[in-house]
Amino acid sequence: QVQLVESGGGLVQAGGSLRLSCAASGSGFSIITMGWYRQAPGKQRDLVATITSSDRTNYADSVKGRFSISRDNAKNTLYLQMNSLTPEDTAVYYCNARVFQLFKVLDAWGQGTLVTVSS
Repeated sequence: QVQLVESGGGLVQAGGSLRLSCAASGSGFSIITMGWYRQAPGKQRDLVATITSSDRTNYADSVKGRFSISRDNAKNTLYLQMNSLTPEDTAVYYCNARVFQLFKVLDAWGQGTLVTVSS
């Protein structure tokens, strides 16, 4: 079983920065990709950024140039550095890990961390 715990959310003014972290724990799995998704009130959950085991990254157009995803494989921790935040970035941010476990590919999700950007 894979457990993901996010941290780092909070309230920030427009133009500010936040860094989210996601710690993965458990045993018997190997991580394929990790990523961040977000869900604003009344909207669907959307991809923010992903990173593969070979550090290939992918970003939503809306965050390119402002957000940076990275991972520390030794610590099984994922990060999202968010700069130049705008009120449109307000959402619950979820960590995702796609893992290989028990001969299956599974998706694990964290509980989410709220990011609120004030204007």
